[in-house]
Amino acid sequence: MYEIIYKDIEEKKEYEPIIKNVLEKCFEEEKIKDSKLCVTVTLTNPENIKEINRKYRNIDKATDVLSFPMFNKDELDKKIQEKDFEVEDILGDIIISIEKVKEQAKEYEHSFERELSYMVVHGFYHLMGYDHIEPEDKLIMRPKEENILNKLNITRD
Repeated sequence: MYEIIYKDIEEKKEYEPIIKNVLEKCFEEEKIKDSKLCVTVTLTNPENIKEINRKYRNIDKATDVLSFPMFNKDELDKKIQEKDFEVEDILGDIIISIEKVKEQAKEYEHSFERELSYMVVHGFYHLMGYDHIEPEDKLIMRPKEENILNKLNITRD
């Protein structure tokens, strides 16, 4: 269901149960728990995120999270509806800057756990084909994210 990779940062096992719980709840809520879909979560630093952003998105700046889906939304919806999955289809990759997670947790005055959880759920919904650029899209994606965090009792406090 998921793989966690550490790229140029110290490996911290305490991150892993946070990521696991969030992804499990996402898979459960989206009814893809038995799909054999796999997500790769790479935890890295701002320099690597900036390089990936520049290389794949032509944006020359570091960000907090990047998502690279393997399916477009319609294709994924059809696969889910028809339960048409290969042995281990890859849903996509989520890349998270741990340094940014720490900074934003302080900035927004909530826990590291809450910020990391949000980055994972946010990345997951991008992999599922959701976006937040247009206001009407944001009205769909944000409630899905908050639903997961609320069900896990991960609050802004």
